[in-house]
Amino acid sequence: MLGTREGETNIPSQEKSRGPRKQAPGWTSQDAWTVYQLPFNDLLFRAQSVHREHFDPNRVQLSRLLNIKTGGCPEDCGYCSQSSHHATSVAASKLMEVEKIVAEARKAMESGATRYCMGAAWRNPKPRDMDAIVEVVGAVKQLGLETCMTLGMLDRDQADRLSAAGLDYYNHNIDTSERYYPSIVSTRTFDDRLNTLEHVREAGMKVCCGGILGMGESEQDRVDMLVTLASLPEAPESVPINMLIPIPGTPMAKAPPIGPIEFVRIVALARIMMPDSFVRLSAGRSAMTDEMQALCFFSGANSIFVGDTLLTAGNPQDEADRTLFRRLGLEAL
Repeated sequence: MLGTREGETNIPSQEKSRGPRKQAPGWTSQDAWTVYQLPFNDLLFRAQSVHREHFDPNRVQLSRLLNIKTGGCPEDCGYCSQSSHHATSVAASKLMEVEKIVAEARKAMESGATRYCMGAAWRNPKPRDMDAIVEVVGAVKQLGLETCMTLGMLDRDQADRLSAAGLDYYNHNIDTSERYYPSIVSTRTFDDRLNTLEHVREAGMKVCCGGILGMGESEQDRVDMLVTLASLPEAPESVPINMLIPIPGTPMAKAPPIGPIEFVRIVALARIMMPDSFVRLSAGRSAMTDEMQALCFFSGANSIFVGDTLLTAGNPQDEADRTLFRRLGLEAL
């Protein structure tokens, strides 16, 4: 089990004990930009100080992600290998059988994961799929794992069904700033994203929402994405920060990569702006050096995906993560 103390259970202790979550302060774009532009050492010191006030700085949450329905998505997200609009090598598949999903969840738990995330390449779930999805949520919950799903857009009735089934988190990323969003996706609007987040919150589930860096956006777009998240009625409990993995056949296959320092700055800013949230290093870790990941952890990242695959992209091997955790003195919560 990756970095877990001897004798500990698989259920996360979560963040340090504290009172109810506070509503995010009124961050403006200018306020956030001012913090983002601090000297690098000052920015990291501030982020680490905030992190220590809210979390154990040497413990990292482990999540595992399974693609339960691959390819054939009608959305045209420019970064996605699973879009039916793009000529990639990803073939469409049907929804996995419930028993297979649960078997994979059990393996994830045995390897040290405490949250199990399941993704389906849909614009939105169809009524014929909801019964199976609800069954999956209940079965994975019985294993003792936190559950998270990303199934595309939800209406309020679908959100209520997932909540009633016991789903803990729903992931629906806003991807980038509202200004840059039309450059990424044309088949749905930025408001469509926010509407789903509202349905999820009103249904009583926790929100997992972040974005992708390195899609050709400006630094201001990255900052404004975080302003949107921090300005929601309640900030997301989980904020995944992805680094674009350029996929051949997608419109963003040749997007210029984001620099390591710029990436770390966004991680630090996310920690400062959303102090109670888990900030997760998500896609792109396979392209990060150990030193870059170490800076991200110091800046307040405290969640990662483990396992060698994220949906259709690669991820560091478990042994590489164990070695990195030992070098940094990190443990799994």
